Amino acid sequence: MAETPQTAAPDQQAVPAPQPEVIACYGLAWKQLWKNFPMLLLIVVIYSAMASLNALPFCIGFVYSVLVGWPMVYGLMQVNLKAARGENLEVGDLFAGFKNYGNVLLAMLLTSLIICGGLLLLIVPGVIFACKLAFVPFLVMDQKKDAIEAIKQSWNMTGGYSMKIFLLYLLGVPIAIAGLIALCVGIIPASMWISLAVAVMYYAVVSAGNKTAA
Repeated sequence: MAETPQTAAPDQQAVPAPQPEVIACYGLAWKQLWKNFPMLLLIVVIYSAMASLNALPFCIGFVYSVLVGWPMVYGLMQVNLKAARGENLEVGDLFAGFKNYGNVLLAMLLTSLIICGGLLLLIVPGVIFACKLAFVPFLVMDQKKDAIEAIKQSWNMTGGYSMKIFLLYLLGVPIAIAGLIALCVGIIPASMWISLAVAVMYYAVVSAGNKTAA
């Protein structure tokens, strides 16, 4: 039986978790997006500005992406999770991945290799692997799991939820397209909404597991 993940302290959970359903997750994500929009937008702008350095020429951009970009991706995941749970956000949360630097890099490297390897196997396995490993960043950041343990636990946690996670991502496609149609400006809140919905799904699955264990 898979280990039941631990959630953050109860006094930090100001927002009750929804059912781990696609529409419910997008619903709570929409509510939390606009509740926290100024701070989320500021964090995304800072993240985007720093991520733009990935385009530096030669191998400099790649090295920067790995050493700086990857931890910031995990930091942004943590920001979304805190927003999903109704916790106070700080700009410093974006850099939380650097506090667990080596483990974040290893987790990012391993999940990337697994997903890319699956994509090479006629694409479908890669999509499945991406859904099964969707919770790795949250487990590393939120529960301080090491990379290997986070991969194993994400694989177990998503059992029974993989299709819902896939549909969550799939629904993100028309949302992103609608954002682009809205004079391109809408892609910013659209992408923020999608990312927040993934964090809400993790929160919902963890909460559902805790209720079952209780």
